Parts: sequence; C-alpha cells; structure tokens
Amino acid sequence: MTEICMKIDVVAFDADDTLWINEPRYQEASKTLQELLAPYANKEEVTEHLHRAEIRNLGVYGYGVKGYLISMLEAAVEISDEKINGSEIAEILTLGRQMLEEPVHVFDHVEATLERLSEQTELMVITKGDLVEQEARIAKSGLAKYVDYVEIVSEKTEDTYRRILETYTILPWRFLMVGNSLRSDILPVVALGGRAVYIHYEGTWAYENTLPDGITADAFEQLDHIGLVPEYLETLE
Repeated sequence: MTEICMKIDVVAFDADDTLWINEPRYQEASKTLQELLAPYANKEEVTEHLHRAEIRNLGVYGYGVKGYLISMLEAAVEISDEKINGSEIAEILTLGRQMLEEPVHVFDHVEATLERLSEQTELMVITKGDLVEQEARIAKSGLAKYVDYVEIVSEKTEDTYRRILETYTILPWRFLMVGNSLRSDILPVVALGGRAVYIHYEGTWAYENTLPDGITADAFEQLDHIGLVPEYLETLE
C-alpha cells in the first residue's frame, strides 16, 4: 500500500452525474412529454404536474427511469383529465424504453482517475436507483474493472452509509465519498464523520442540491472535476 491509504482506506463514488451523464436524459424526456401533451396543457403545467408526480412517487417507486415513466404516465392522465388515448400512452412507454436503452456517456477524467486510484486504494460505487437499471449502466460504462465493491441502494441517508461502513468494516474518518449531490452524497457522510468531495454538475436535479440551514461549504471539499481527486487525496497524507 502507498502512503495515500494511510489516511483513506476506501474511496466511494456516486454513479449518476458523477461518473456518467444522467440527468439530461430526464430533461429531454420532459421536453418530449411537453410536446406530446401540448393539446392538453402548456409546458409549465406539464412540468409542474410531472414534478409533483415525481416527488409523490419517490417513496413508492424510488429513483430511476421506471419510476419516472410511471410519473410521466400519471401526469399525462391528470393533465388530460383522463382523455389521453392509447397511442399517446404508447408514445410515453416508448420514451421510457428509449431512456433505458441509451448508451452510457462517461465524463472526462473518470476512467483515468479510477484506474490511477485503483492501484492505490480500494474503490466503491454507491448509487441509488433501480437494481436492474443501475447494474446495466455500470456494465455499459466499462468502469466495473476498477471497482472493488458496488452498493445499489434505494436511498442515501446516514443509516444507509452507516450500514455500508459497518458491512465493510470501514472507519468513517478513513472513508471518502465523491459525488454531485449534497443531499445524497455529501451531507450524510459528513454527519457520520467521513470525508466528502462535492463535484458540482450543472444538470443535477435541484431537489438534490439544497444546503440546509446551519451547514456551510467548509464542511466538505469542492473540486472542479473528478480528475482532481487523486491530488486531493495526496494532501491528506
């Protein structure tokens, strides 16, 4: 082991919008839904109904395309006052399938960073969402060969991270989480005494990036891109 592991035993990464592009496919799907439902409502109304359906359904269907598809269908039924026809429903179903079948586009610096870090310490991916969907995206990304452990969870809370740390016998202060979501990747880890690196991504869902009162940005490290993580780790020696 190198000196880098004297401070951090495991570096964990979020997947969606940290390792690969994710949110834009939802934004494009929303635009397509707006066009499809134009006979029933304007764009703002479609967006509002869809957002409400998403939030309402998170606790039932979780994160991922399948839950989003159900939210799109519910929004379409509500907006059309149940007048939406079978062909329009079929278009929404096709839209969901296209989202699932899209190729995975890995961000710049990601593969080189994971390859470098994998030679120095253990790596983990902690991602939330549908099990089948996330397993498929990890496989498509080509990054699995650099990762020692993968955890696909329904939600990322302090309890989730505590369970993961206990399962792998990792001390919180020797654990680093890297992600683009303050709500899911950063704040729960910091609360447990772990280290966290926030990498801002412009397309991240606003729901994920609200900084609670009493929490300041100096509670975690912020980097411009994932390629700077190895250098950050060296500063911890």
